[in-house]
Amino acid sequence: MTNLHRSLVLGCSALALASCGADEIVSPGTGGNITINNTNTPAPTPTPTPTPTATLVTPAAGCPTISDPVGLTDSGTINGPTGEYRVCTLPSRFTASSTLPYIEGLLYRIDGRVDVGTDGGPVDTGADTDVELTIEPGVILFSQGSGWMNINRGNTIQANGTASRPIIFTSRDNVQGLNTINSSGQWGGLVLSGRAPVTDCIAPGATPGTAACERQVEGAVQPALFGGATSDDSSGSLQFVQLRYSGFVLSGDNELQALTTGGVGSGTTINNIMSYNSSDDGVEFFGGRFNVRNLIVVGAEDDSLDTDTGVKINMQNVIAIQRPNVGDTIIEADSNNGLEEQTPRQKTQISNATFIHNGAEQDQAIRIRGGTDFAIVNSVLVDATGGTPCLRLDLPETIRAAGAGPDEDGPPVFASFVMDCATDFRDGSGGVTAAQTQAIFDGGSNNDAAFTNTLTMTFINGSNENGVAVFDPKALAAFFNTPTNIGAAYPGNDTWVQGWTCNSATVTFDSNVTDCSSLPVY
Repeated sequence: MTNLHRSLVLGCSALALASCGADEIVSPGTGGNITINNTNTPAPTPTPTPTPTATLVTPAAGCPTISDPVGLTDSGTINGPTGEYRVCTLPSRFTASSTLPYIEGLLYRIDGRVDVGTDGGPVDTGADTDVELTIEPGVILFSQGSGWMNINRGNTIQANGTASRPIIFTSRDNVQGLNTINSSGQWGGLVLSGRAPVTDCIAPGATPGTAACERQVEGAVQPALFGGATSDDSSGSLQFVQLRYSGFVLSGDNELQALTTGGVGSGTTINNIMSYNSSDDGVEFFGGRFNVRNLIVVGAEDDSLDTDTGVKINMQNVIAIQRPNVGDTIIEADSNNGLEEQTPRQKTQISNATFIHNGAEQDQAIRIRGGTDFAIVNSVLVDATGGTPCLRLDLPETIRAAGAGPDEDGPPVFASFVMDCATDFRDGSGGVTAAQTQAIFDGGSNNDAAFTNTLTMTFINGSNENGVAVFDPKALAAFFNTPTNIGAAYPGNDTWVQGWTCNSATVTFDSNVTDCSSLPVY
């Protein structure tokens, strides 16, 4: 096994391919004027062909009746490029299990903070409100400013869209057609709060990972707590869901992500999630025990993936693409926010990712620190800036041998991981050198830091990617499927992005879906 390295500026072809965004198809034209059967009689003026007009949405007659006793409030209508919609405002708290049905010409409004159920505390004492919010495929919810939704402990959400009809959480400006490629931060986001273990307890003296250890959602004026000791806790199910233009600052410098999980347990299903243009992280996972399959993050303005406070998670099929000159790292992984000896340690394992770093912050594309156990296998990392180091490891606790401390699995694992960067590794904090990071990378199988990417459409494998030997991720966890190639989109595994996503100037996923700046019309 040979691991290769390169620390020189890449040729224009590789970088241009990675940074060009969506492909454009342009008609080649006629190549010149052609005259056939010319006569002196002028040809009659042709009758103009009417320009086709799209069928605009018309507002639903009213709001449906739901089981919640407060119910929905008819807030009139809202207009946008796709038509006029009835607006039905959600109650500030769902106190009874309810279903939000898909109705043509109707949007649901999140006005301020919306809670699903009441927090049942870190332990199920039998007094949970057990409220379940069900959202039907095709439903669109919008908000503005400080609006956000929190699924409290002891309550669940069932937001299961389909490949042809995703559920969309977005902003009022998106409905009104006011957004550009750089729009973001127009509402809060979606938060799942559960009872699985976390670290960095807010109660002094509490033992991390126990029911006494809780944390609070960043920026929430009123406490929104998460954490406990129930590893298999369920917050419900999210599938085929888009979260657009999130990240409003709730207080101080605290802002939400598109999707924030806090202490979410393994009983929760999270698949086919797209975060688009979050003004903070694309997604942030605080503690918990769960798995994710088919995750897309586009245009996050801080970190694309932020994992923290003892989370243990497996992810397969991950695409993270930054807007040009926007964003920080692709991955920021911390175990315990400066308290590296706390347990449980974070353990995040990713297989089949395609990462395109194109951000404004060029310190590193991936930063793993704080006593974190981490694995990246069968994956591709491309630096499109031409000057950002690929990989940084921080602190001695992150690179120690397995068993050096409790709940410690050893240094990060890299296998069948290829990197196309002008600079491969950089020094980290706490005395960790680029050479030490390189040695850990070299210790894995089939890694290549001198890789030249042949990606097309920004994220789809080319011949070089498909020629890399595959690592079987089942050696890491039973959750993983054994892939036939590395990367997130390869032959036989390149259609999972279709139908439920949206396109932008950053990347096109499917020519049959709408641009992220517009709403789909079914």
